Amino acid sequence: MAKQNIDAFSEDLEFSTFYVGGALCGINILNIQEINKHFEITKVPQASEYIEGILNLRGRIVTIIDLGKKLGLAPVTKNKDNRNIIVNSEDEHIGLLIDSISDVVSAKKDSIESSPSNIGGAKGKYFKGVLKTEKHLIGILDIDEVLKE
Repeated sequence: MAKQNIDAFSEDLEFSTFYVGGALCGINILNIQEINKHFEITKVPQASEYIEGILNLRGRIVTIIDLGKKLGLAPVTKNKDNRNIIVNSEDEHIGLLIDSISDVVSAKKDSIESSPSNIGGAKGKYFKGVLKTEKHLIGILDIDEVLKE
């Protein structure tokens, strides 16, 4: 995935927002391939703790990461609201397992503030910034940093 820096975008940005470990997060919609609820996940022996497993998505193998575990939050609780956010990273498909999907939020580039070192218990290095709305604070995920390790 090409490094998507917030400064590289035009004035208007759109983020798909979702909940993970009680935190409201967002990913720039340009980084998302699809969102699905396909959960025939096969465990991978000796994988990292945050790797939930792999799944076959229309003939492509997708590694599924429990985003809650990866961010240092509570693991995703398995239920009917869970979704996989599929992103493409260096020609590999990665699924981010989340608790539930929320809304698409539009924002101006200058309304995004720098992120504190620790956002709601999550590791701050995984965030590009914070977007304040009337009702919520949304942590803007740095997808490249999340998928680095």
